[in-house]
Amino acid sequence: MNNQIANFNNPVYPIMIAIAVAHLINDTMQAVIPAMFPILKSDLGLTFTQIGLISFALNMFASALQPVIGYASDKKPMPYALPIGMISSFIGIAIIAFTSQYWIIIIAVLFLGFGSAIFHPEGSRVSFMAAGSKRGLAQSVYQVGGNSGQALAPLISAYIFAVFGQRGAAMVLVVAAIGILILSKIATWYKKQLEQERSAKKKRVLVSNLPPLTKKQVGIALTLLFTIIFARSFYTTNITSFYVFYLMDHYEISLKLGQILIFTFMAFGVVGTFFGGSLSDRIGRKNVILLSVVVPMPFCLALPYVPLWAAMIFLVIIGTLIMISFSVTVVYAQELVPTKIGTMAGLTTGFAFGMGAIGAMVIGVLMDHRGIDFTMMVVSLLPLLLLVAFFLPKDKPASAV
Repeated sequence: MNNQIANFNNPVYPIMIAIAVAHLINDTMQAVIPAMFPILKSDLGLTFTQIGLISFALNMFASALQPVIGYASDKKPMPYALPIGMISSFIGIAIIAFTSQYWIIIIAVLFLGFGSAIFHPEGSRVSFMAAGSKRGLAQSVYQVGGNSGQALAPLISAYIFAVFGQRGAAMVLVVAAIGILILSKIATWYKKQLEQERSAKKKRVLVSNLPPLTKKQVGIALTLLFTIIFARSFYTTNITSFYVFYLMDHYEISLKLGQILIFTFMAFGVVGTFFGGSLSDRIGRKNVILLSVVVPMPFCLALPYVPLWAAMIFLVIIGTLIMISFSVTVVYAQELVPTKIGTMAGLTTGFAFGMGAIGAMVIGVLMDHRGIDFTMMVVSLLPLLLLVAFFLPKDKPASAV
């Protein structure tokens, strides 16, 4: 890995894959939190509102810090911040595994949020540096790693926490240690790339596929993009963190089967994420975003009203298509402001975390006060906001630039 010095135009696949694996490990540690929700609710007697507060603390802390760290890394890249961030997450998991105090759990998730806030903008920068001309593909591979880690949450719940209880979180520490080692190697490569840029007096520049836009047009486009991220994050948080309670209550299925269905949704989301980036290189970023809006819309609206067999099919369709634009929105934002790679990665990913945090809070309160069925019906309407994607500026396919 250390010897892989990039030509600026050629992809560096070993680094591309390594940062994706690190992303998988990082987001697996984040996934421990929603995976623990059923256990925490039963063992500690937590309300849905308290569960929402845990998710809020984790995601909002990460959300607030990510754009700050992204902006700072645009000014001065920080290669060795990557392993330091994962060490922070390691500490958070270690605390969570061995505490029964609600307030200590809140402190522990702040360590996880800090680690995630460092990782995502710097990880996205590494992905950009390794991408060469394959920006859509590189961002997809990177995000596939993260989404795969998140998709493990229901399996962790069904096969680790259901068997070992809260102490099962300690098993993730072994994986975290591997992640620290991988990120230390990536940081060395990252540092060498910066030295190469300085010696060559040439900095990597992102060439945008968008037409020339005024500052006002860029501002409007970013507002539309953040609206899309808001609706998508709010909706997917509902499915990944709370829909299992709806499945158990509405269809009277077991926790294990419910978590397997949530895993199915998230696993097909990984598939969609992978193909979305490379597809956007061929047909354009906006077209992929529109695809992720139009096709899954009727399935999202109908999901609370269908029988279990249909819900299983709908989860596959929604998971695949609503997430096909996940990596594409990051690249689209970077092309809107091509001089701020880290800042845009931090803003888009951080905003997604923040909206997930607010979504968890709102959904938890709604469930406690209005019931599970009412909450699912209300949240099913959120994807209608995704229709603002029609007003995004049109871009050219990467192959046409």
